[in-house]
Amino acid sequence: MPTRTRRQREVLDFIIHYIDSHGYEPSYQLIARELGVSSKAGIAKHIKALEEQGLVQRRRENGSFRLDIGRSEVVSPTSFEVQWLDASSNGPAPEGWESTPFTLPLFILGDLSPKQVKAFRIPDNSMSGKHICVGDVSLIESRSYLRDGDCAVVTIKRKETVLRQYYREGSRIELRPANDSYDVLRVPGEHVKIHGVMRSLIRPA
Repeated sequence: MPTRTRRQREVLDFIIHYIDSHGYEPSYQLIARELGVSSKAGIAKHIKALEEQGLVQRRRENGSFRLDIGRSEVVSPTSFEVQWLDASSNGPAPEGWESTPFTLPLFILGDLSPKQVKAFRIPDNSMSGKHICVGDVSLIESRSYLRDGDCAVVTIKRKETVLRQYYREGSRIELRPANDSYDVLRVPGEHVKIHGVMRSLIRPA
């Protein structure tokens, strides 16, 4: 049997995880969007290769194609790889372990897709009142919108990336700490880049 390529493994893993979460298979368009592939034709090519390996079977039903997964030959993934948040505007890229992707158990995701999650190492103790300390690793759900009170990672004026509680006051953004030793930051909205909202916390030993 031919060896699966990295992209073929990603396509298969996504299909399995999606079916387990939703009860039905994703469309080619959805797979392409989630994996950053430019066209459905590219996904069709990978699925054809998986079909030739006996891992996926396409069948026509009610005028459309369905996908069957060869579960006896495929082990559903139990972990996922976490990439670090790209906040390069905050200075030089980090060196060492905080620049290397790492693996976590899949159950931590809940309903999130692995592609939605990034890691961010906490740079200070501004949120220590919420038991979030310098050196902790926050798992961020990547998104461009926030609600008042969300604990979020943002970059200010392309210089400083922080984790604070987010509030909008008209055209300005208020970033509140959970430590009285730190000031509330009030910044025009156009100077704030939203990376996402915190979903989980890891504390290295």
